[in-house]
Amino acid sequence: MKRKLSLLLVLTMLIGMITLTGCGKEAGNLIGVAMPTQSLQRWNQDGENMKKELEAKGYKVDLQFANNDVNLQIQQLENMISKGCKVLVIASIDGSSLTDVLKKAADQKIKVIAYDRLIMQTEHVDYYATFDNFKVGVLQGTYIEEALGLKEGKGPYNIELFAGSPDDNNAYFFNGGAMSILQPYIDNGQLRVPSGQTEFSTIAIQAWTSATAQARMDNLITAFYSGGEKLDAVLSPNDSLAIGIVASLDSNGYGTADKPYPVLTGQDCDKPNVKAMIEGKQSMSVFKDTRTLAKQVVDMVDAILQGKEVPVNDTETYNNGVKNVPSYLCEPVFADKNNYKELLIDSGYYTEADIQ
Repeated sequence: MKRKLSLLLVLTMLIGMITLTGCGKEAGNLIGVAMPTQSLQRWNQDGENMKKELEAKGYKVDLQFANNDVNLQIQQLENMISKGCKVLVIASIDGSSLTDVLKKAADQKIKVIAYDRLIMQTEHVDYYATFDNFKVGVLQGTYIEEALGLKEGKGPYNIELFAGSPDDNNAYFFNGGAMSILQPYIDNGQLRVPSGQTEFSTIAIQAWTSATAQARMDNLITAFYSGGEKLDAVLSPNDSLAIGIVASLDSNGYGTADKPYPVLTGQDCDKPNVKAMIEGKQSMSVFKDTRTLAKQVVDMVDAILQGKEVPVNDTETYNNGVKNVPSYLCEPVFADKNNYKELLIDSGYYTEADIQ
């Protein structure tokens, strides 16, 4: 009887130890993922891809969306720190607003990965995972260059320029990449900007909002293209701006033989924009496969928690005002009506029904 009781006691203790060990492991594997908003398709996909990939590796995930509210994102990060998250993956709303909360994270020895938007003005960001954002702009500028035959000396053509939100560091890289291709043609007169609006501060669209882009395009058309002048191209850095620009073009009578749609760029391959490409309203969109970026971030999280060398491929490009942030840059490609099926459908990113 004593032997049975002793065996039962040992088994009970072992079960308790396993349970405690399991709970400790579970708590130690909590990863915080902070996304800016659910109002844009791409951030929904980024968040869900990140959650899926991390959970497949056995991590618990606290995924939060902040509705483009900086204070809400800060509160969410504070909660993640309180819960004991070991790593924070942050796509910031305002890259310069997180200094204080990231100091709290550093005090708790929590590592921080900036996700696709560089976190600025703080030493407490450890890594950056993104696509080659300068190349995104180069792809957009090159598409316009080739579509208009600028290398062959064709022109002059009229173009209008848009840029992204000034509080998003990526917007400057997109613009810089595009203008590295387009500026020489502006300088030699092959490209004309009838509005004269070329400075980043003038062409930037706060918060990347479609409605603001639509309103600005309306104003440009009314002021500079109402007398029969042809609009040949519009540089748009992403799809949320492009869809607003398309709405403006539609409402101003574009899409006819007399007023064809201009060459129009974009980024993210959002579903409405893919439909617009198929319909001939948008010319291209840079495809950044968020599945690739999510897998890369998971590899970085794994390395951090296992004490291994974290994979990076760029240590010089991304300075956040305090330091060069070690980065991993994934490769973007462009999609248009000629190759979207291969890139988006055949790869399983979308189904045919998604873009009907």
